[in-house]
Amino acid sequence: MEKKLRIKALDIKEGRYEITLNEEDARELGLHTRDRVRVYHNGEYRVASVNLSSRAIGKGEAGVTIDLQEAFNLKEGNFITVVPTAKPKSVEFIRKKMDGLVLNEGEIDAIIKDVVNRDLSDIEITAFITALYINGLNMEEAASLSKKMAENGEMLELRRRPVFDKHSIGGVPGNKITLLIVPIVAAAGLVIPKTSSRAITSAAGTADIMEVLAPVSFSAREIEEIVDRTNGIIAWGGGLNLAPADDIFIQVEYPLAIDPHYLALCSVMAKKYAVGADFVVIDIPMGSEAKVKTMEEAKRFAREFIELGEKIGINVECAITYGDKPIGRAIGPALEAREALATLEKGAGPSSFVEKSLELAGILLEAGGVASRGRGKEAAKQILRSGKALKKMKEIIAAQGGDEKIKAEDIHVGEYREVITSDGEGYVIHISNRALVRIAREAGSPKDKGAGILLHVTKGEKVKKGDVLMEIYADSEYRLEQAVKLAKQLKPITLEGMVLARVPGITYFEH
Repeated sequence: MEKKLRIKALDIKEGRYEITLNEEDARELGLHTRDRVRVYHNGEYRVASVNLSSRAIGKGEAGVTIDLQEAFNLKEGNFITVVPTAKPKSVEFIRKKMDGLVLNEGEIDAIIKDVVNRDLSDIEITAFITALYINGLNMEEAASLSKKMAENGEMLELRRRPVFDKHSIGGVPGNKITLLIVPIVAAAGLVIPKTSSRAITSAAGTADIMEVLAPVSFSAREIEEIVDRTNGIIAWGGGLNLAPADDIFIQVEYPLAIDPHYLALCSVMAKKYAVGADFVVIDIPMGSEAKVKTMEEAKRFAREFIELGEKIGINVECAITYGDKPIGRAIGPALEAREALATLEKGAGPSSFVEKSLELAGILLEAGGVASRGRGKEAAKQILRSGKALKKMKEIIAAQGGDEKIKAEDIHVGEYREVITSDGEGYVIHISNRALVRIAREAGSPKDKGAGILLHVTKGEKVKKGDVLMEIYADSEYRLEQAVKLAKQLKPITLEGMVLARVPGITYFEH
C-alpha cells in the first residue's frame, strides 16, 4: 500500500529523516508513531520515521523536515509517495552485538549499508554504538568495520602510488602541523592526499585553518585532479562521501558523550583506506590534558593502530608526542594559518611546531625512500629551509582555488584584541590546554576565523610582573569581553618560583 501526499515544509532540522502524517492517512496505511516508511521522489527514496498529527497536518499532506527537504530538494507543494516498510535484517545483527556476540563481515556490511542508506533509525544506530561501547570489537570485526565503512562510500582512485597520509588523534591546541607536513612531503615527490576535519570541541580543526588560505570543499574527482597536479591537498573530509557512516555515527555519539574505543580506531583507518593510503603515520599526543594520558595507554593505542593497519593492508607507524602544552604560539584558524605560513616563509618558527612537523614529515620521507632510516628529519628540514616547501604550499593553495601570492602578513586576524599580563613573577610550570581551548572558543573560534589566542610564553620561561602572557583576539567586542573574563577566571598559565616547597617548613629561633 502507498499514498501520494503533498508536502508541507516544516522549519525543523532534526539531523535525521522524519515525516509527519495526518492520523487518518496513517490509519489507512496501517502506521503508528515511530514506524518507518520509504519516502519516494523522482525515483529516489529515503527511509523516515513517522510522527502523527490530527490538526497541524491535513489529510493528503505530509509534514517534511528540513533534512528530508534537502535530501530531495523538495519545495512546498511538491508530491512524495509514502510506502510502509519493515525493519531491515541488520536490526537482528545489532541485537546480536548487544548480546556480546561476534559479527561476521557480511553482518557488519549489512549494518553499514543500512546506516548509509538511512534504513536504520537513530534509536537503532544508538543501540549499535552503545553495544560497541559496552562489548567492544575483536580485531577481525574492527578490520571488517573499517573496510565496510570505506567501501560503502566514495573511494579515491589516485593514479600514482604509493600514497602517504598522516593523522593526529588530537587533544592539543595549536596542532597545525599538517600545514607544514603536506608541502614538505609533496615537495619531496611523494603523494599525500590529506583529508582533515573541522573543529567539533577544539579551537580549530585543520580544515578550518586551511580554509583561511584556500577553499577546502571538493569532490573525490576534484581531489584526484589536484593531487595529480601537485602531489598534495589539504581538504575537508566532511565535504566528501568518504566513509559516510562515520559522520552519521558522530552525530549520534555527540549527544551521548561517548566515543567507543574501537569505533574511534575504525573511524581513522576507514578514511585512510578510502583515500587509498599505503603508509600512515599516526600522531598520538600524550599528556595530562590530552586524550591519551599515559605512556602505557599511548603504546596500547599504537599497537592497535598497527595491527588494524596490517589487517586492512596499510603500513602504520605511530609517533607518541608531547601533549602537555600547545603546539606553537597560535590558537585559532587565522592565527594558526598565519603562524604556519610565516614558518614556511622563514624556514623557521616556534620550536614545538617546527620540531614536531619535521619529525613526522621525516617518518613519511623515510617510508617513501626519500631519506634513509634516521635521516628523515634532516631531509625534511632541508626542504623547509630551502624554500621548496613554501613553493609547494603556494602551488597547493592555487590548485585549491586560493591566492598563491598570499603572505603571512596579509592574513586578517580578529579586529578586537586584549593583552593579558602577569600579576606575579616566577617560572611557567603549567599551561592548561583545556582552559586555552575554552577561552579561544569563547572568543568565537573556530566559527569566527580571526578569533583565538597568541601565546607569549611557554613552559620553563621566567616571567616578571607585568610581562605579557598572551593576547586574545575576537571579531566582536562582546566576544572579546567574554573571553577575557573567562581567561581571568581560569588562569590557564601557572607560575611558580624555583623553590616549589619548603620541608618541613619554617622554624623560628629566638635571639
